[in-house]
Amino acid sequence: MNICGSSAGGVDGSSNGAGTVQSAFTGGPDIHPPERVVPAWSAICRPRDPHSREEDEKDVKPVRYAYSVTSALLVGGAAISLATGYPAGAQVAQNDDSQMARVVPRAGAPESFADLTAQLQPAVVNISTRQRIEVSGNNGNPFAGTPFEGLFNRRGGQQREPQYREGQSLGSGFVISADGYVVTNNHVVSPNGRGTVEEITVTMPDGTEYNAELVGTDAQSDLAVLKISRREPFPFVEFGDSTQSRPGDWVIAIGNPFGLGGTVTSGIVSAVYRNTGQGGAYDRYIQTDTAINRGNSGGPLFDMQGNVIGINNAIFSPSGGSVGIGFAIPAEIAAPIVQKLRDGVEIERGYLGVSIQPVDDDLADSLGIPQNRGEFIQGVQPGEAAEQAGIRPGDIVTKIDGQEVTPDQTLSFLVANIAPGTTIPVELVRDGETRRVTLTVGKRPSEEELRQQQQFNPDIEDEDPMEPGENAVIEERLGLQVLPLTAQIARQLGAGADTQGLVVARVDPNSDAARKRLQRGDIILTANYRQVRSLDDLESIIRTAESEDREAVLLRVQRRGQPAAYVAVRLR
Repeated sequence: MNICGSSAGGVDGSSNGAGTVQSAFTGGPDIHPPERVVPAWSAICRPRDPHSREEDEKDVKPVRYAYSVTSALLVGGAAISLATGYPAGAQVAQNDDSQMARVVPRAGAPESFADLTAQLQPAVVNISTRQRIEVSGNNGNPFAGTPFEGLFNRRGGQQREPQYREGQSLGSGFVISADGYVVTNNHVVSPNGRGTVEEITVTMPDGTEYNAELVGTDAQSDLAVLKISRREPFPFVEFGDSTQSRPGDWVIAIGNPFGLGGTVTSGIVSAVYRNTGQGGAYDRYIQTDTAINRGNSGGPLFDMQGNVIGINNAIFSPSGGSVGIGFAIPAEIAAPIVQKLRDGVEIERGYLGVSIQPVDDDLADSLGIPQNRGEFIQGVQPGEAAEQAGIRPGDIVTKIDGQEVTPDQTLSFLVANIAPGTTIPVELVRDGETRRVTLTVGKRPSEEELRQQQQFNPDIEDEDPMEPGENAVIEERLGLQVLPLTAQIARQLGAGADTQGLVVARVDPNSDAARKRLQRGDIILTANYRQVRSLDDLESIIRTAESEDREAVLLRVQRRGQPAAYVAVRLR
């Protein structure tokens, strides 16, 4: 007689009891069933030979033991719940250890990511923006670039108001607290071109939409924090320790690629601390072959314990789609910055004021030094920390504050994570000799200031057509692209430290400004006798002149090595 097919109550009860034990034991990866339970199953599910009553009782005892183990586990589970310190119904992170213990895949290749995904997905959101983008006034003008250009846009003797179109952006993000703080990439919520962001919407996995407040952004790390609100707590996840990630570890990404919300993809960590060669203080990523596409930006990269170890940020692709090379901002970099943005604390980074180059094979061979060690100083900015410490072009910086400079630990990254004002030792190689200097770290300028410093060289003649810049009114009416005069640019131009104004970056060759011989590097001090310190100042003066039916603006211009002079420039 086969006991497995019997409907006897005792046997059915024993079978269910043993089944419960098996389920309980397979709930966690580190718990294994006692060896005594296995014979109970084999005893129940084999054909029964004639046995004595004593032998039957021996077979049943392990099954009864299974019942006792089940009861012990249930009681123990209740005790563990009390030991966690969480009151009944308390909101905890979706990836809290107490939640993850029952959903993480077993060690080795996971059989499925379904339970892990179901636990984490409620905290991952879609993010969209509505933008108002200014369209160039020359758009569609058949007389653009001719003396009749201004006539096309005039109506009733006045210039037309700027034209606008609506734009949008799509991305991903994740909730990091029960009260609704959301993390995403800065570029997901930043305006395109001449646009302004008018609305940010966060959509939960169930389709509920919330208007989001922009709490803070950090362009240098490409991070942003939003805030959404409701009475009920939000499901959320927490950052993990990305320093423990290793190449080959399983990871999953959840996000909104191409607007397809809740998309889950899986892969492995391909490399840690990958330097993409783009430069900057935070060119340091987790590389993964997990499929990341447009719209995944800002979404989380999870490890198999449900920890957020990265924020999906970029892909390398010749086609625009995923080819298995994606990059995520490591949690060890993101978490401190996110906390500062959330708390409203200013983010300050260290700065040396140098232009650098990695020590590649050719450079190492030419200098007779080991390759992939240190970074080569191409240039030193006047007045900045490096120059004050005596660092020169041609030096190779090998150590900063006792830490080796390597391709994985770049000079920019090391310095950016040192507080401004800190005095540190620097080890460098000059003329084949190792030297040590001491410097006081400066404060890193904003991304906009760095961009202006990098793009402006007064000695370069730019012959390319003038591309649309930051201020359409100045470009279209005067035919000039101008930048705020920073201390760095003033030094390059030989202007005094107290000089204030706008510096000319480009001149439209078809403009009256070009005919009046304005050129790159000229400094505009005043317009119609009013001082100009910003682009908004000059734009306001132009609009006032137009409202008074003036057809020209009087500029006071200072050129290097010459006294300031007044130049009247006709408006287009």
